[in-house]
Amino acid sequence: MTNTVNPPTSSGQAGVSLARQLLLWVLLPQLVLWMAGGVAAYKFAAGYANQAVDASLLQASRALARQLKPIGNGLLIDFPRAAQDVLEADPADKLLYMVSSPPGQFILGNQSLPAPVLPTEDTVPIDPELNTPYFYDGAMPVTGRAALHAPQGQPLRLVALYLRFGDDGTAPQTMLVQVARSSANREELARRILVDMLLPMSSLVLLMTLIVWLGIRAGLAPLARLRQQVEGRNPTDLAPLQLASAPRELWSLATALNTLLSAVQNNVSTQKRFIGDAAHQLRTPLAGLKSQTEIALQSTTDPELRARLQRVHDSATRSAHLVNQLLTLARAEPESLMAQDRKRFDLQRMAQTLTAEWVPRALRVQIDLGLDDSAHSPVWVEANELLMREALTNLIDNALHYAGPDSQVTVRVTTDNASATPYALLQVSDNGPGLAPADRERVFERFVRASDVGQGCGLGLAIVKEIVERHQGTVQLDEAAPHGLCVSIRLPLSPTPPH
Repeated sequence: MTNTVNPPTSSGQAGVSLARQLLLWVLLPQLVLWMAGGVAAYKFAAGYANQAVDASLLQASRALARQLKPIGNGLLIDFPRAAQDVLEADPADKLLYMVSSPPGQFILGNQSLPAPVLPTEDTVPIDPELNTPYFYDGAMPVTGRAALHAPQGQPLRLVALYLRFGDDGTAPQTMLVQVARSSANREELARRILVDMLLPMSSLVLLMTLIVWLGIRAGLAPLARLRQQVEGRNPTDLAPLQLASAPRELWSLATALNTLLSAVQNNVSTQKRFIGDAAHQLRTPLAGLKSQTEIALQSTTDPELRARLQRVHDSATRSAHLVNQLLTLARAEPESLMAQDRKRFDLQRMAQTLTAEWVPRALRVQIDLGLDDSAHSPVWVEANELLMREALTNLIDNALHYAGPDSQVTVRVTTDNASATPYALLQVSDNGPGLAPADRERVFERFVRASDVGQGCGLGLAIVKEIVERHQGTVQLDEAAPHGLCVSIRLPLSPTPPH
């Protein structure tokens, strides 16, 4: 007998989806690039904002410097109130300024502005170049409630401009003009530029993600078609897989599967030939042995010889029965069942015909065998009729063996439409001694008998279970009322064919 291979159990965990892995490996670099692009965009935005602010600060510092005119050793400050109002026109972004001469000696403006940061050489400050702007960041101390929000002071962007005056015969002097603007608006401008740059970049990333996902699905479509061909295939269908438009990477897998299917088909054909040859080679000599022992029993009157011949006859009968059961079990194996033809037939009519054939045998053992045909309607199933007849034959044979004389055996075929999946129900019940609950599962194993009555070999119910399960059905044993045993077979109903 060929051992069946059980499918993987639910304890085995499937690996990560191939589509998910591809999507991850494609999108992860995109995400990294998007983040790097965001950082670069922010730096560019901050640089552009600094350039714009620095340009405005330089323009304001030169305009302020033009209002300071040297007169002798002093300065004429032509800085009317209107000019101050222009510098301080925006309350949220005031221009702060300070004029000092010499640098650090306050003359005009806001005395709290931080001093400029001058370049150094070997930690020694270098004298500033005249008329050259120096841009730097600083902070101006704040008081009151503003100090709670900015304990380090108000951040500023400043420009320092050193100018020379007093060249008309007097000693030249240096003047420092500082103009500052709050960094808040600069940062807000940088954020706005960043947002304006990241929004289209994010939209492009999302669009690219969608395109990549659709591309992965389209690329893996042949693999999905291969899976559908294998999953939706009938167990008896061993035709090669069709992947005419499959990519080159799937050809090796399809070729391996087709080779496996071809090998299975050859094994099925070999087993089928073996079953036929074994049936012919084993049944014929056993039938001849039974016939010879029957003739010998009829022709002898010696009691001792008759007893011996009777034991030989019984042994030949049991051997023939065992051979028939083993061959039936071989036909019910999944590998052999794939080579069996299935067709749509009326289970009710088959049960009626088979029950009528067994009535003479039942009468000989004083058992009332009958069919409950109260349904009066066909019950259509799609199965191998020969194997289903064998399953019902085993059930009736078991009932006649173990129910005992003066018992009743009833065959019943109905349908159950109340469940979510309607099914055909085939039952064989008797009012004999029944079967202990502990033995109801064990008797489905091969060569297991729950009783020493009769000459069975412990294969009848194993054959029934094998046949029923290979037809996507179930079989179970229950206690019959008021006593006895009821064997129930449930099979999927065949769909009604179109007219």
